[in-house]
Amino acid sequence: RECWFEPTFHKHAGKLCQGIQIHVDDQHYRHAWFRPWRLQSLAFKALRQLQPDYDLWRDFAYEYEYGRLAIDLINGSPLLREWVDDPAATPADLDVLTRVDEDAWEKAREAFLLY
Repeated sequence: RECWFEPTFHKHAGKLCQGIQIHVDDQHYRHAWFRPWRLQSLAFKALRQLQPDYDLWRDFAYEYEYGRLAIDLINGSPLLREWVDDPAATPADLDVLTRVDEDAWEKAREAFLLY
């Protein structure tokens, strides 16, 4: 659903911003299964499929970085952008591309879990 908020720090502090809130009310929802990065990835993919010519990726400097697109910098590589822009790529392909990193993250965080 649509939401409005005012960040309290960084470059948008005190400015009214618009966004979306993911609100799940399904009785079978399990927090541990929710993967917000994947949800956003699929939203980008859907937008690309519905509007192939939409200017999805900002191509100007981001956080003083001029050599890479903002989406690549935020994600740490061009993997997401390339998957979204590939018309033949499927959600299953994204699973394969991200599995190694997700497995490494699961292992690295184990020692810090409290429950």
